[in-house]
Order: sequence, then C-alpha cells, then structure tokens
Amino acid sequence: MRSITPFVALAGAAALTLSACTTPGVSGNEAGNELAVDSTFTMAIGADPGNLNPMITAMSGARTIDRFLYSRLIEVGKDGTIRSGLASAWKADTTKATFTLRNDATCADGTAITASMLAENINFIADPKNGSPLIGVNVQAGTVATGDNATGMLSVTSGAPDAFLLENLGNVHMVCGPSLANPDALAKGEGATGMYTMTEIAPNSQYTLTRRKEFVWGPDNWDSKQAGIPATVIFKVIPNETTVTNLLLSGELNAAQVGGPDSERLRAKKLFSSDVQAGLGQVHFNKNPKKLLSDEALRVALTQGLDLEKLRSVLTSGTGVAPSNLVNMAPNPCNADVAAANTPAFDVKAAAEALDAAGWKPGSDGIRQKDGARLSLTVIYPSYVSATFGPTSELLQSMLKEIGVEATPKGVDANGVSEALFSTGDWDLSLIPFGVGLPSQVVPFFSGKTPPNGSNFGYTNNADYIAAASSAATKPGKEGCEDWSNAEAALIGAADVIPFANSVLSVFGSKAEFTVNDTLEPASIRLFK
Repeated sequence: MRSITPFVALAGAAALTLSACTTPGVSGNEAGNELAVDSTFTMAIGADPGNLNPMITAMSGARTIDRFLYSRLIEVGKDGTIRSGLASAWKADTTKATFTLRNDATCADGTAITASMLAENINFIADPKNGSPLIGVNVQAGTVATGDNATGMLSVTSGAPDAFLLENLGNVHMVCGPSLANPDALAKGEGATGMYTMTEIAPNSQYTLTRRKEFVWGPDNWDSKQAGIPATVIFKVIPNETTVTNLLLSGELNAAQVGGPDSERLRAKKLFSSDVQAGLGQVHFNKNPKKLLSDEALRVALTQGLDLEKLRSVLTSGTGVAPSNLVNMAPNPCNADVAAANTPAFDVKAAAEALDAAGWKPGSDGIRQKDGARLSLTVIYPSYVSATFGPTSELLQSMLKEIGVEATPKGVDANGVSEALFSTGDWDLSLIPFGVGLPSQVVPFFSGKTPPNGSNFGYTNNADYIAAASSAATKPGKEGCEDWSNAEAALIGAADVIPFANSVLSVFGSKAEFTVNDTLEPASIRLFK
C-alpha cells in the first residue's frame, strides 16, 4: 500500500490516491459485528519497505509504514480540506507559513514535541547536502524554519515560491529531534511522533508496531478512547496477490491492496473496500546526454509506435482509464485536461518514417542501426507491484520491434527501483509510476539537478516546462492552474513522460474498516470481533 504508487509517494508527502470511496461489506457494523478492544490489525504489503527513514525515503511501502509512526503538522483530505495534526492553527501564502502547535504532543520516549524540534526537521530537508528526496517537493531548497518554544509557533520562510506551501510543508512526516541525527535509528522506524512505535522488524517477513496510548492528537476531534482502535499493527510482506486474497477470506489478514481477478473473489464475498484511483501507467524516458533518448525526435517516434490503449488494457486488466494529466492523486486541485491533446498520436507508419528520416535504417534482422549502433533499449518495470507489469512490458517490446527497435524488459524490485533511477541509470525507458497530488510536486523530478545530486532522474531539461512551472509557483493555489496546465503539456508534448493509465485499485478489509486518503489513515482504523 502506497504500494499503489511504487516509486514516489508524496501527496501527503504525495502518495496513493486520486479519489477514494468506501464500499461497506459484511466485515463491518453492517454485519452486526462488535468493535474489538486492543486487538491486532494485520495488513499485507507487496515488498519489503527497506529504509524507513522518512527524511530519506520516497518509496511507497516505507512511507505507508511511516504514516503509522510519524505525525504531520496538518492532514489534507482528498477534497483538499485541511484538518489539524500537530498544529492546531496555521497560515500561509506562497513564501511564508506559520503553524501554532498543540501543547500535548510527545515523542515515543516522552520528550515534548516542540516548535524548534519541528523546525530542525524542515531545515534538514531544505539542506541539499542531506540528500532528501523531499527537497523541492515538500520543502524548497534554502527554506529556513525557526521555532519559538514559548509560544509554540513554527515559522517557515520558503527558499523559493511554492503555490501549495501549506499543504507541502504540512504533510512532512516529523521525527523526534534526537533521532534526526541518527539515520540508522530512523532507518528502523525509531524516533516516533505518531500513533504507533516500531517494536519488531523481521526483514522480508513482517513489521510489528505497538499503539501509543498517550497519542491523542489525531485529526480534528478524533476520540482516542473509542473502541475498535488496534493495539498492535503488523505489516506482513506477501508478494503474491492470490495468497493475500486467501488470507483475507480466511480472516488472517485485515487489509490488503488487491487487483485483477482476485479482487472479484473478494467483491463476491462482499468484503469492505476502499477503492482508489491511482496513476499506474507512465512511460519515462532517460534523457541523459549519453543515452539515445536524449533526442526528442526519437522519443516522439517511439511514442508514435505505442498503442497506449492496448498497453492500458493489459496493465489494468481492462479496467483503466486514460489520464488527463500528470497529477494522479488527491487533492489534484487543477485537474488539467492536457494529456490527450499533447501526446504524440499512435501512427506506426509515421513512426517508421521518422526513424528513417533520422538515419535509423533497418538491419538484416529488422533492428534499426545508425553509425554502427543498434537501436537497442532497456525497459525497466516494477515486478513487485502487479503481475500485469510483466505482460505490459512484453507488449511494449513487441510494439517497438514492429518499428525496428530492440527493447529488453527488465523487472526490478523495490530496492532496484531506487538503484536504477537514482544510482546506476541503467535504463532507457521506465514503466515505474510515481504519484503526486499537487502539480508543484512534479517539478523536482522533471527539472533541476540530476542524480546523485538531485531527483531529476530522467535528465529532463524542458525550457517551456521550467518557465510555466516557475510562473505557476508564484501564484497561490488554483490561481496558477493555467500555468501548471501549460507546464504539463510541455512535458507530454516533448515526450519527456507519457501517462497512459489510471486505474481503480482496491484496499480490502476483513473484520476491519478504514479510510484511505493519500495512504491508509491509522486513526481511521476500526477492528471488529
């Protein structure tokens, strides 16, 4: 979970959903079940989350668990409404923000959560030398935060204009002060400020969390004494969806994301579900100057050779829809309609002609060559997310072969995603999707510094995008939507990225109900006997 967005999960620091609705089933109050007391909530995740440090990770699995361990300044609903978190009051424009903190929040070790402590969190992310993937996404480089512990006031001056400064700052997972200087501790989920603490880790098996009874700072008027709140939360690493489905039906799991045919088995049994629309299908191009796809004309020609509708059908088992923009999660305030008009149209003949004109001529085996080099590309995909990614990559391979391009699919696990995109750069096309809920959160992944010094993993250098995004950043909230639309249109039109599939995925509950927003909200879980 948040495994729906396997690469970047940054909408709350972006994450899981464009829209979510719940489908009550027989596992809730409707079946007459009583709420459980001090029970255990067990949830499946598809891969080991690896490093849990919320200052360093952008991986969806890790951030799902972090949601249970670390509190945020505010909570942003899927409709954009703001609720209290660590802060009870707030104010922001595009360059400055202030947060008035609650006076009853503590770290897991009993230390009071103070304004100066939270300022240190923000300043850590803002310092480029710390290498946080949240820089430029939730916190702009050069941002300065100060805390007045006497008044409980946290003040932030952004290092650059941010159209959604309140939402971006407010959704950072905050860690307890002393742990900020101990990355090894944070990697294991220590330094908790949230509803649960980490009590046991068995890598590639399970993660066990224990509720903090002193946690009372849930959103708005949340009642910490209500029944049904789990005393223990266990995340089990189970890659196989059929196994997960069987465990949900037997009651051995309380929650899991399930798609494809297995989801129909669960719906038939009328299990509770929270249905989530998320960005699942995106083609990214590696534009490193040393790579073939630094050539825009070549990227456009390859895109013309792809039947995106067929790719979408295979990836989503026929249930997906065409995206309208690059923001694929809530709250998506602009919801720009730019993808269809700017995506190079499917036209195999035009693709072949463009490749011919660029000097890429078919060799004896049908694969094009130029100046002695074969048009041979590596396509990476997340093998751990869904069984449909493999067949989708193979279909893409066959489509490219039809226009004389040799493509080699390569599945990567959760750790391999980070290594390929931010370390080795050993890829040409990527089917690794990422999820953002605000257009401003796209920026660091398509502009600025490249790995290892930045998050611009595709080496994008699109002047039209940068100009439009820079203009939008100076306008608060929806006032900049026209500029954000122009920015996304520039990326898609240049084939810097091609979104092709959004899909409704479901998080099912057995003997449990909950709310999924950017991730599953721990304060929303209710367990039944």
